[in-house]
Amino acid sequence: MGRYRRGRRKVYTERRKLTPTFVVLLCTFVICAVIFCGYNLYPDYIYPFFYGHHENSTLDVEFIKSKDLSIHFLELGNQYTGDCTLIKAGNVEVLIDAGSKASSISTIKNYLDQYVLDGTIEYVIVTHAHEDHYAGFATPEKTLSLFDLYNVKTVIQFAQVTPETMERNIYANYLRELNELQTRCNTKVFNALECVEETNGAKSQYLLTENIVLEVLDHRYYREVASTENNHSVCCQVIQNNDKYYLFTGDLEKAGEESLVASNKQLTKVELYKAGHHGSKTSSHNVLLEVIQPKIVCVCCCAGSNEYTSTNENQFPTQDFIDRIAIYTEKVYVTTIYEEQKENKFASMNGNIVVLCNQYDLRPDVQCSNNAIILKKTKWFKQNRNCPTVWL
Repeated sequence: MGRYRRGRRKVYTERRKLTPTFVVLLCTFVICAVIFCGYNLYPDYIYPFFYGHHENSTLDVEFIKSKDLSIHFLELGNQYTGDCTLIKAGNVEVLIDAGSKASSISTIKNYLDQYVLDGTIEYVIVTHAHEDHYAGFATPEKTLSLFDLYNVKTVIQFAQVTPETMERNIYANYLRELNELQTRCNTKVFNALECVEETNGAKSQYLLTENIVLEVLDHRYYREVASTENNHSVCCQVIQNNDKYYLFTGDLEKAGEESLVASNKQLTKVELYKAGHHGSKTSSHNVLLEVIQPKIVCVCCCAGSNEYTSTNENQFPTQDFIDRIAIYTEKVYVTTIYEEQKENKFASMNGNIVVLCNQYDLRPDVQCSNNAIILKKTKWFKQNRNCPTVWL
């Protein structure tokens, strides 16, 4: 059998050229991968690049109005601590409380008029019968209240008051102003108990837009009189797209927070928590915080004011509050600071604070009228509070 030499076949492969379309797709994929990984590993560096979250931020009203949801924590024009929160969802407005004094009304109105363009507030929530939360609704007879200045479709109010509160002039003023509002605007008025039990036409959930819901949360002090008005606070949350939660608990204290957690199994981690009771040591306890684990906390107070106590560590926001909240987030913002040397005794810390979010945003943004410096970086904090270890 003859031998033969097997020849090697030369194989030629055509070198393919990369098309412009393929290059663009490849680059897009790489950029998206870098952004995604960077956001998850270093969100505080990546996110501001795209959303403009800077420490020297100021409020862009038109930009804020373009967002699906914005939550505003207002300064109140004086050195007194109080609450006033505006929630804007599409063309629907929700106003929670109106403190701190009747003199705050003009400041509140000037701010609201930038966003309430039709003169109508769809929902007003009056959390409890303390001046620093409802003074703007409870003016003397010849003084215009916010109930006189806007049309209001629905009021959701506290379900209980203490016997002492019933005897106070400000409570009588509130009842008169509320009655006049009902007569003028045919306003629906429900208390929190009617909402959670869905009686007398009230509902536990109110649809603000297609993907944003306002939910009134249950607790025991809608049914029984507490020793303090704080525990009568109406509690609620805003739910966006069924995956972002924003919680408001008024001045609810520890016993109320325990009941809130026990009564609402749907409570979950939240994007935003309005600090209970202005950052007092009486609120924001672990029983609530370990459930909600907030990413952003906004404190409505005049930091360092001696309005309620001369003990530094117990002035809002208190050391106890800071120590408990620090476990979950360092993103703590405060509206106002007490400055004794100033003629009017106050100045903006962050100023008016706005938390805003579109339906498909990865997380909310924070903008402030003065600056967006988080609490732990402020001069006041460094001089007046001990920094928790987890914030170092």
